Amino acid sequence: MKNPAMPKQPNLSGDSAKLRRRAELRLRGHPTKVIVNRTDADNQRQFHELEVHQIELEMQNAELRKVRDELEVMLEKYTDLYDFAPVGYFSIDESGVILKANLTSAALLGVERSRLIDRRLLLFTSPTSRSSLLDFLKKVFAAPKNQVCEALLLKEGGGTFWAGFQAASAVSLKGTRKWCRVAFGDITDRKQAEEVQRRIETLAGANRELKQEIVLRQAVEEDLRKSEQHYAQLLEQSRQMQEQLRLLSRQRLSAQEEERKKISRELHDVIAQTLTGINVRLSALKKEAGLNTKGIERSIAHTQRLVEHSVNIVHRFARELRPTVLDDVGLVPALHSFMKDFTKRTGIRMHLTTFGLAIIKELDSNKRTALYRVAQEALNNVARHAKASRAEVTIQKLDGQVCMKITDNGKGFPAGRALRAKRSKRLGLLGMKERLEMVNGNFTIESAPGKGTTIQAQVPLVEVRARGRSERWLREPANNPL
Repeated sequence: MKNPAMPKQPNLSGDSAKLRRRAELRLRGHPTKVIVNRTDADNQRQFHELEVHQIELEMQNAELRKVRDELEVMLEKYTDLYDFAPVGYFSIDESGVILKANLTSAALLGVERSRLIDRRLLLFTSPTSRSSLLDFLKKVFAAPKNQVCEALLLKEGGGTFWAGFQAASAVSLKGTRKWCRVAFGDITDRKQAEEVQRRIETLAGANRELKQEIVLRQAVEEDLRKSEQHYAQLLEQSRQMQEQLRLLSRQRLSAQEEERKKISRELHDVIAQTLTGINVRLSALKKEAGLNTKGIERSIAHTQRLVEHSVNIVHRFARELRPTVLDDVGLVPALHSFMKDFTKRTGIRMHLTTFGLAIIKELDSNKRTALYRVAQEALNNVARHAKASRAEVTIQKLDGQVCMKITDNGKGFPAGRALRAKRSKRLGLLGMKERLEMVNGNFTIESAPGKGTTIQAQVPLVEVRARGRSERWLREPANNPL
């Protein structure tokens, strides 16, 4: 389709008669000189024809000059439109060689136009985009329709930019070489906007996933909080039950100790006195029966020995249940009496050492009882299990507490394993510990096979006010070996 702005080409092969008439009209307006030497008609006609033909040629030249001027104007406009277009233009053959390029394309690539010609477009393409650009060119030459492509191009001076390509194959007017017209522009801003949009969508998706994760974690945390509350309630219930059991155990021990005290008093004040009265009566009978037979005397003597033995048993039983000396005299005399009897029964040498006797006397009944029972149980364990030949009891004030240490040279045992043993095998240790806890005391045990055993019991002291002085702890060292 012809461009309407293009000038009409002169019709050099048009109606010659019309051209001739125009030439003759012009010739009439400019009469020529008559050649005198030529008078015949043929020469006149030939000369007339030559003049007409000359005018025709001049008219044709004028038309050609007009068309040339119009073509030059159109060429200048085309050059402006092509070279200074807002997009780059290439003419590329099948191998990707640049045949033509406008100034815009050279400016986009940062290279002179003359250096673009006869160079492959792939030289200005990033390696990551070369395969897609080659596929694009193949599609352009394979099909007549327009093809589009996006590629990352390299500037000669450094730097890159994204370009959007649009191309269609063209028919060569000369030869059989195939080529195509390619238009491209800088789409870096659009690609960056797309990348930003993609990142925004990615972040939005991540935010949605994060919100879901937050909701899930909140649900898990709520379940965990409920579980912790339930566990705390169970722990509190367990603690309360343990406290109740400990209270019951203390009440049991207190009731047991009170009952022992009663039984001891009863045995000492009633049974022992009764047996003593019987013994006195039998003695009187023995004197009265001096004239009787020897058999009666032997019977009375034997009965007397039985009564004495019963009295001794009652006294020992009373001491084991609750020694009256513990309440009447104090802890140290009670331990002294128990250890003397313990040595007689077992043959184990005993030694008692005390420091601060006045302080020990200030202990209340519960603390004295706790220390006495711990010593009693510990020494009974020595007799039953330790196979020891010597034991020592030391009582002293230490850091505001009365500390009692019981040491033997027996065979020892793994203390940790004993404390972890079944309850039935460690009632003695637990009883000592429980008694001390009742009076806010502490209980520790150290032992190893072949190294003997050391039991330590500590109970807090009570504060007393000395005369004329500020509050302090009374001290009175003493050493009482047995």
